[in-house]
Amino acid sequence: MAGVRLAAANCRIRYKDRLDLLLVELAEGTSVAGVFTQSLTASAPVIACREALKSGSARALVVNSGNSNAFTGKAGVAAVKQVQDASCELFGCAPSYFYMASTGVIGEKLPAEKITAALGGLKKELAEHTWNDAARAIMTTDTYPKMATRAAHIGGVRVTINGIAKGSGMIAPGMATMLAFIFTDAAIASPMLQSMLNEAVATTFNCITVDGDTSTSDTLLLFATGKAKNPAGDYDNFKQALHGLLQELALHIVKDGEGAEKLVTIAITGAASDIAARRIGMSIANSPLVKTAIAASDANWGRIVMAVGKAGEAADRDKLMIKIGGVIVARDGEADPSYKESQIEAHMKSRDIAIEVDVGVGTGKSKVWTCDLTHRYIDINSSYRT
Repeated sequence: MAGVRLAAANCRIRYKDRLDLLLVELAEGTSVAGVFTQSLTASAPVIACREALKSGSARALVVNSGNSNAFTGKAGVAAVKQVQDASCELFGCAPSYFYMASTGVIGEKLPAEKITAALGGLKKELAEHTWNDAARAIMTTDTYPKMATRAAHIGGVRVTINGIAKGSGMIAPGMATMLAFIFTDAAIASPMLQSMLNEAVATTFNCITVDGDTSTSDTLLLFATGKAKNPAGDYDNFKQALHGLLQELALHIVKDGEGAEKLVTIAITGAASDIAARRIGMSIANSPLVKTAIAASDANWGRIVMAVGKAGEAADRDKLMIKIGGVIVARDGEADPSYKESQIEAHMKSRDIAIEVDVGVGTGKSKVWTCDLTHRYIDINSSYRT
């Protein structure tokens, strides 16, 4: 992509035999937008990115995996500054044009010297086509690199959008999710870019969950290099393409949830508002009882009723309707008289589970995505640091 060059390396921050450092050079004049974790224990890189975002411009991005540089006090701030100084010297840019993201273990000091020692060599390897290596360098417990691409038109000019993301556990975002970096050659000013990102995130990354835990490091950055030289104008086609790309990346994260075997789509209708519908959907999606039942291919729809009731949003028990795999299993406050569990046995054993719930109080609707909860989630997380 014009205006974006990438390189990845292994500098042994935590992993001895895999890529763990990404360097991205962005063309002069690149605009940027971003959304970040709402965690009150946000990492040092997140805080630095929030400050840099005020400039609306970007020239360099550094991402490391294996260490989140979160809850590391003044040492964490100093580590970001050390990498920032080295990167800005390398590219001759102001500190406000530098962005950094880190992912991995919380509470361990980031060995910034390993990163700065690798930057010079990485700069020599920068190239426009190393997207797979870039996606691999930001992985932690992910089982595969997550990438997506789209094309769109602005004012008759073709533009490209490429994106990479990582995430598998500690996923219940309130902004974006984990780490995601989106690049386009479109010419779009930062305020407009931010508006489009906020809108697209609301119904994509903000509607997925794996385990209900929001990371300290969640970062999504969108960079626009302007190299396509499109005129300002109608951005509708670009917005659609951006939304599609973000949704694809978000679903990759859910499908790759730690230990997951099934993707679960939950559609809520009849809520008091769209916000209420999302909260009800997330209550179902985050329920360990619902998720373990799905893992066992058990159509225990009573657990869905429970999750609706605990969501704290209006729902009419006697108008509630639940469908699984398109089959009505409950309505009007009780099990559907014609429902037989054999009708959905095959669906429950499939890798794509569909749940629909109408709560009977209004016109609000939302769709959220999650995965099942298997014993492998425990295995992965109980041995994460060892």
